[in-house]
Amino acid sequence: MSRKPRDYAQPDRFTKAARAAGYPARSVFKLEEIQRRFRIFKPGQRVLDLGAAPGSWTLYASQQVGPAGRVLAVDLSAIAESLPSNVVARQADVMLAGRAELGDLGPYQVVLSDMAPRTSGAKARDQALSYELCQRAVALTDELAAVDSHVVLKLFMSADFKTLERTLLERYAECKNVRPEATRSHSMEVFLVGLRRRTAGASSTVGTIPGGAPEPTSSRT
Repeated sequence: MSRKPRDYAQPDRFTKAARAAGYPARSVFKLEEIQRRFRIFKPGQRVLDLGAAPGSWTLYASQQVGPAGRVLAVDLSAIAESLPSNVVARQADVMLAGRAELGDLGPYQVVLSDMAPRTSGAKARDQALSYELCQRAVALTDELAAVDSHVVLKLFMSADFKTLERTLLERYAECKNVRPEATRSHSMEVFLVGLRRRTAGASSTVGTIPGGAPEPTSSRT
């Protein structure tokens, strides 16, 4: 009989530390490590946070950009956390939303995507849907990101990794592959960080950006 992995069954040190610090999920330490290594956040920036619930990345980003910055947090689910005044939370389907719903705080200096599909247990299917969500996030950066901006994408590791890496290198000066220490030992996830976008997004384009099929959900645990 298969058993639930122990690191999901019991809170680990990252889960306990997140709760103690007032964050709803341990994933905050993944973003904290990315910030520590690459310094993607600066005061006054505008940030688009895709798949934002339950809100750990949103809270962390809002602290990093400070009161002069702004964070647009988007998720299919409502965020229950109390959010600071520099955050706008919006319940929306990222696969369908376009500039009208997502572009009002742009252009963005940082785009975050911790989106993940609703896992089915079929590894290949889940990996393919994860890649489609990353493609969607890239399409949104093409529309809404500022020149010299940064992007963070979560991908379920698969054969599509190299393709996504090449996609980012076409747009950004550097692409870094990160598996933060807070990632659970058996997790398929990896983070790609695109640094210093070469061109600004086509923010003058109006209308909905074509979307795909997967239904995103947050899996920030």
